[in-house]
Amino acid sequence: MSEGLNEHQKMLRMRGRPKVLLARTYEEATHLYETYKDNLLGVISDVNYQRKGVADKNAGFRFIAKVKKDNKYMPLLLQSSEADNKIEAKNLKVGFIHKQSKTQLSELRNFITEYMGFGDFVFINPDTGAELTRVSNLKTLQHKIKSIPDVSFRYHLQRNHLSKWLNARALFPIAEFLRYISLDDFEDLEQTRKFLFNTIANYRLNKARGVIAKFYRDSFDEYLTFTRVGEGSIGGKARGLAFLDSLIKRHPELDSYKGINISIPRTVVLSTDVFDQFMEENNLYDIALSEASDEEIFNEFIKARLPFKIHKDLYAFLSYTDNPVAIRSSSLLEDSHYQPFAGIYSTYMIPKIDDDVLMVEYLSNAIKSVYASVYFTDSKAYMSATRNVIDEGKVGVVLQEVCGHQYGERFYPTVSGVARSINFYPIDKEKPEDGIVNIGLGLGKHIVEGGITLRFSPKYPKKILQTSSPEYALRDTQKEFYALDLRSEAFKPSINDGINLQKLRIADAEKDGSLRHIASTYDFQNNIMRHGIMYKGKRVLTFAGILQLNTIPLAEILQKVLEIGHKEMNNPIEIEFAMDIDPTRKKDTVLNLLQIRPIVDNSESITADLKKIKEEDTLIYSYQSLGNGNIKDIRDIVYVKPEAFNSAKTHEIADQVNKINKQFIAQDSNYVLIGPGRWGSSDPWLGIPVKWPHISAARLIVESGLKNYRIDPSQGTHFFQNLTSFRVGYFTLNPYIDDGFLNTDYMDKLPAVFEDEYIRHIRFKQPLTVLIDGKKSLGVVMKPPED
Repeated sequence: MSEGLNEHQKMLRMRGRPKVLLARTYEEATHLYETYKDNLLGVISDVNYQRKGVADKNAGFRFIAKVKKDNKYMPLLLQSSEADNKIEAKNLKVGFIHKQSKTQLSELRNFITEYMGFGDFVFINPDTGAELTRVSNLKTLQHKIKSIPDVSFRYHLQRNHLSKWLNARALFPIAEFLRYISLDDFEDLEQTRKFLFNTIANYRLNKARGVIAKFYRDSFDEYLTFTRVGEGSIGGKARGLAFLDSLIKRHPELDSYKGINISIPRTVVLSTDVFDQFMEENNLYDIALSEASDEEIFNEFIKARLPFKIHKDLYAFLSYTDNPVAIRSSSLLEDSHYQPFAGIYSTYMIPKIDDDVLMVEYLSNAIKSVYASVYFTDSKAYMSATRNVIDEGKVGVVLQEVCGHQYGERFYPTVSGVARSINFYPIDKEKPEDGIVNIGLGLGKHIVEGGITLRFSPKYPKKILQTSSPEYALRDTQKEFYALDLRSEAFKPSINDGINLQKLRIADAEKDGSLRHIASTYDFQNNIMRHGIMYKGKRVLTFAGILQLNTIPLAEILQKVLEIGHKEMNNPIEIEFAMDIDPTRKKDTVLNLLQIRPIVDNSESITADLKKIKEEDTLIYSYQSLGNGNIKDIRDIVYVKPEAFNSAKTHEIADQVNKINKQFIAQDSNYVLIGPGRWGSSDPWLGIPVKWPHISAARLIVESGLKNYRIDPSQGTHFFQNLTSFRVGYFTLNPYIDDGFLNTDYMDKLPAVFEDEYIRHIRFKQPLTVLIDGKKSLGVVMKPPED
């Protein structure tokens, strides 16, 4: 051999890397293989040597040696102009292609496909060479791993065939990972199978995150968390979900919590072109845009038929779901910065049942019901109040698996909540930028509608005002929760999107066994609150196991999510979430992020020092105020007369407020609204149950407690979102305990524009001075100068 070959040897030993060497004859190639087989990747001859006059019958062949390197093999192909070399190739157990063959390219393609990993992966019996099974993609491989015979599984793993096959599909991360896995690393083959199955599952899950994939019903990948049907827009809510999915993928620190799976729920979005097709094929615009009642519009939509093409998609989606399904709107305008449409359209939930035909019927009716809600009276009023054109309110529909656990014939999560990156009501050490979280048991309907929840700062989760004393805990914690009724007959097409939701007591949850990590027990004899439910006494939802004992680091996770979301959106944000804790703790805790939307941060500054203003110089003085700046051009105040208020008549009061609000909308003017309790509460005993469109012309909303009717600030996420997005001022005061001031004596003496048994509407000649200092949570409405 030449001196150059020794140089090759030195180079190989120095670098320790496999090489491809050049040979002029078959004999030389064989010698190179024997000499350098520990570091050699291949041996190849150059046909140009033939042109230089090398007289050897093998000079025209191209040869890639079958080389062993760390127990890993390369395929071998012999290409020659001499047909006799086919026998030599067979003896070497390599492929052969005759250079004069008319199908040379086809043969080469077949060889590359079969032996270099570009075709199906074929599991064989190593003793007989017979095919046992084959897989065409990563999904099929994962599903078949546990059923492949041991002898075949061991044979292919020992030779690293799987890594080569995965590399050929550009699945480099998992291929590289498996390359260094040896059977010696595991106790037995069963443990190896489990490891390989989980590795592929984690890879597919991570790869699917942050991707808005098209929904293919014939080849749907169950690891795709977000898919779409149709080519149109997916709407604001769906865009927020896609952003959350991408955020989770881009921040691997969110996967570092052992035993907690943080994700968005499996989601399919019907884009707006499906809505357009549905409306046009059924000629629904005439009835939708008419003055027809909600009931009439709803009935016409239910009678209509969804586009035929999506029915098979619905069947396919349901075949991959294990839990009930939520059907939510995703309007083009929804969750936009200044017009969020939060809580305006309907959301339905349907149970998971075994009858596929009935399940698709439920799902179809729920989708049509969401479409119908776009044209209900309240929705149209909201569109008008926000200066939008009603027939431009196109919607996508989000289909999501519901996070939760089945307890007999009902279903609900252990925790639902809403987290905001800005805290409008900080106490003691808390700062506005620390954020705020409200959590409760059961479905999120209880929270978004302003029910009693537990409020805490994610930075100080052990410091909770509501549980600072047994008296507060007994009075100010959640007493009821919502669950989904799983009985198939419970869901019926209805304007009421909560028709199949159950409102239950905490005692019902205790029977279900869902209070283990979230309840405390009140010890009556010792007047103390004990963490857990192993004691006798009254159960109280303090969420002590999570917040005080940190059995699940929910506060830490939410703080991190809020920080990341706030930074990436460059704006204060609000996130809705649900968490399900397996009662047995045998399964991972699931934390689903359900929605993200921006919160408008009004940074307009005021120069006046509100602390220097005396209460007697004001009509209203609040020490708990939301908003910032000067609200101008307000001359009207509408207030519920304190002495005439009757909590049993709140529905009548709500109807009258709605009528007055419509007058202000028609006049394109605004007003200050004052009333006892919580505006917009779903519980009429907690306040006046208006919906946002009923008070949409108010620029300042005041919630005032009465002598025997103390209130806490409204907690509904939709209320807060609309409040902040429209830059509406918000005051909370309880004058009877010296927490704020309301000068009703002065207002009662003024002539009324309108007055009935419960409400007065007064108007001033000059605009009122309304000032809010958001940094200090102070707000005032100044008494007008005497005429």
